[in-house]
Amino acid sequence: MSEQTAAEHGRRREVPAGTYRLQVTADFTLDDAAAVAGYLADLGVTHAYSSPLLRSAKGSTHGYDTVDHAHIDEPRGGRPGFDRFVAALHQHGLGLVLDLVPNHMGVSDPAESAWWWDVLQHGRDSAHADAFDIDWDFGGGKLRIPVLGSADDVSELEVVDGELRYYDNRFPIAPGTEPSPAHPATPQEVHARQHYELIDWRRADDQLNYRRFFAINSLAGLRVEDPEVFRATHELIVQLVANGSVDALRIDHPDGLADPKGYLDRLGDATGHRWTVVEKILEGGEELPESWKTAGTTGYDALTEVDAVLVDPAGEAALTALDTEFAGKQVDYAQLVHDSKREVTDGMLGSEVARLHRIIGELPGVPAEAVTEGLAELLATFPVYRSYLPDGREHLEESVAAVKQRRPDLTAAVDALHPLLGTAGSELATRFEQTSGPVMAKGVEDSAYYRWSRFVALNEVGGDPARFGTTVGEFHEAQQRRAERRPASMTTLSTHDTKRSEDVRARLAVLAELPTEWAGLVRGWIDRHPLADRSLAHLVWQNLVGAWPLSRERAHAYVEKAAREAGTSTTWTDPAQEFEDQLHALVDAAYDDETTHAEIERFVARIAPFGWSNSLSQKLLQLTIAGVPDVYQGTELWDFSLVDPDNRRPVDYDRRRDLLARLDGGWVPPVDETGAAKLLVVSRALRHRRDSPAAFAGYTPVEVTGAAADSVVSFDRGGVVTVATRRPVHLADTGWGDTALHLHTGAWRDLLTGARVVSAAGGAPLAEVLAQLPVALLVRD
Repeated sequence: MSEQTAAEHGRRREVPAGTYRLQVTADFTLDDAAAVAGYLADLGVTHAYSSPLLRSAKGSTHGYDTVDHAHIDEPRGGRPGFDRFVAALHQHGLGLVLDLVPNHMGVSDPAESAWWWDVLQHGRDSAHADAFDIDWDFGGGKLRIPVLGSADDVSELEVVDGELRYYDNRFPIAPGTEPSPAHPATPQEVHARQHYELIDWRRADDQLNYRRFFAINSLAGLRVEDPEVFRATHELIVQLVANGSVDALRIDHPDGLADPKGYLDRLGDATGHRWTVVEKILEGGEELPESWKTAGTTGYDALTEVDAVLVDPAGEAALTALDTEFAGKQVDYAQLVHDSKREVTDGMLGSEVARLHRIIGELPGVPAEAVTEGLAELLATFPVYRSYLPDGREHLEESVAAVKQRRPDLTAAVDALHPLLGTAGSELATRFEQTSGPVMAKGVEDSAYYRWSRFVALNEVGGDPARFGTTVGEFHEAQQRRAERRPASMTTLSTHDTKRSEDVRARLAVLAELPTEWAGLVRGWIDRHPLADRSLAHLVWQNLVGAWPLSRERAHAYVEKAAREAGTSTTWTDPAQEFEDQLHALVDAAYDDETTHAEIERFVARIAPFGWSNSLSQKLLQLTIAGVPDVYQGTELWDFSLVDPDNRRPVDYDRRRDLLARLDGGWVPPVDETGAAKLLVVSRALRHRRDSPAAFAGYTPVEVTGAAADSVVSFDRGGVVTVATRRPVHLADTGWGDTALHLHTGAWRDLLTGARVVSAAGGAPLAEVLAQLPVALLVRD
């Protein structure tokens, strides 16, 4: 190994300076990813950050449904494609962050998963029975598979080629139970002899006996806390880390694990304690347990902090009044969250609540229905995703107190449950912790966020829609804490799971500065194109304006998903055709009604430049605060994507290469529809983080004085100063005037434009610092 190669390999082993997320699929393979390695190096990241790559369910577009932990997924390129990808990264001095999924496996097609097939065939005697989280004692010792269209569909079963078939679904037959000439049997009789029972899919809500990822029946929970299960599911990953192919790790859904701390300890020991982040969503004021061996989270907390400082709190009253008008009453968001979570405990996750009750059994003097109701209320009231006892005990205490206050009739039940749920490491406490996260995710992210449309820019993963923006001072306090406590945590603005991309949110933030103008427009649209659910209509119009222009097909796909996730007027399991027809007619009107279409075009043209300003500001803030900044694929240019699958569309890398080459030729682009200005910000900030890490070692707010001081965010990381505009509509009315940035006296150079500014005794005039762009990245000249 040459000295240069050794140095590059050493750099790959350290904390990344910047990452770039790639969604590797059968349509964007590992060879396609290898082809952009040079571009990623030119952009300035130090690591590619890949979606899961282990063998996944056939046709998977995301990779979070692993069916075999021993192989790289063949449609994505297999092991040969992976090796070529890694070689290309290494050729350009880049490392690899790999996404791991330890919580669950894909089981939609049992024939694809050898472990699941063996469990179905041999039941408790299977060599892999302990790998899955199955309650064999419930259901008469049979694993329940919710696949039948109805209970009567058992009549559709067939025995074909030694397997039990239900249409295209294949299931194994246990040895000695198959029909033969000597012992003929109907398919129904064969089914009755198996270690599994095929049941009506509707029974999944309350009668399953295996743990799932959220309420997805085709993702079965793994018992990775078992050392042997850990070894078997991580053997290939450990090898890839040991041979230098994988340099760092991202852990999916640690909240599903029985013992996240123990898992991270074991993972660190097996992989040499590489830089590892966890997909953990923190509520306001919540911190990761200090004992976890992780650099931090995947960045939703940073996303919330950056977004919030660019939202003008002055718009809250007007937008709240508008929401109240559409909803017919003022929405109590806390109550909405509680009620949405109760729908989850009483519906799609009823099986998980029932399992908790089975563990408890009878409580002396407490009726069984009160136990179930008490569990459901505690889950619906839990203020964070989960606790990790003894860490987070205060959240259980808070939930207990709140339930007793709201439901005094449940006091006896809750008092009896409290010590049981607070016993760290017990089966009940652990399963309660594993359940509270899915209840929060489905009740809030996938329900309440679609039901409250006051200001959807805030309805983002990890966010709090009830908190309408923050002050610059609060932002600085949050970033100083970040720099002190989790300086190597990841930061992000867009992911494959965000509800809308960073640039959509940046444009929608403008509405907080123009609430009256927005209210007049959207009232007209809702009156002209009525929808029975006016709150949903408000959500739809906000998203259409945020992503405009978008194809009619994308718009129709989004509104259908949004309406069904909201579940107020139509649902996934019982679509309301008349309502959905009205909803799609509303979308068509945005394109076909001349007046509406013209108003949308004019309004978007008016707010787009302000949205671009917000986009550049939020991107520079994210790239330069403490942490490891990630760029989600394609977002180095404007990206106006909505929720998945819209945010997983192909990326035009040829266009990005061409624009980057022009920038490197000295072009300082205008802030326009090309998005080249964003690419300039991204590339220059990432390169400086890569090449001058010592310049990003601290965090000190920079003093700003003058009439427009509240329209800028500025801080010194220890050698480089970030300057970012906020409230651009307000600024357009006032201008910078006498506003000055109090830098150290002397000359400074903007890494983005090359412009030189001088800070004298009165500071550097913002009108000069931001003469070309709404952001600047300053170093001493």
